[in-house]
Amino acid sequence: QVQLVESGGGLVQPGGSLRLSCAASGTIFSIATMGWYRQAPGKQRELVAVVHSGPTTNYADSVKGRFAVSRDNAKNAVYLQMNSLKPEDTAVYYCYASLYSQRWDNFWGQGTQVTVSS
Repeated sequence: QVQLVESGGGLVQPGGSLRLSCAASGTIFSIATMGWYRQAPGKQRELVAVVHSGPTTNYADSVKGRFAVSRDNAKNAVYLQMNSLKPEDTAVYYCYASLYSQRWDNFWGQGTQVTVSS
């Protein structure tokens, strides 16, 4: 059974930094895409940043130049370095992976809270 486990969320002041980590475990034969989505209260879940197996990346316009996504294929892990954080970055951040276990499927972590506030 595949699991994605996130860590690294918390409370940070505006302008500060946080680093999120996510590791996938279980029987995994291949990972196409790993990355991060977020959901703020009252809003839909949205893409933050993903890295494909190319490796190419996609970022939300709102985080370009501030966030950096990276991947460690040997560890089945993905990271999100978040700098210059703003109050509007406050959300639950979810790790995402498109991978092949018993078949190609999408998996989600349980979510980690990021709060940007003074």
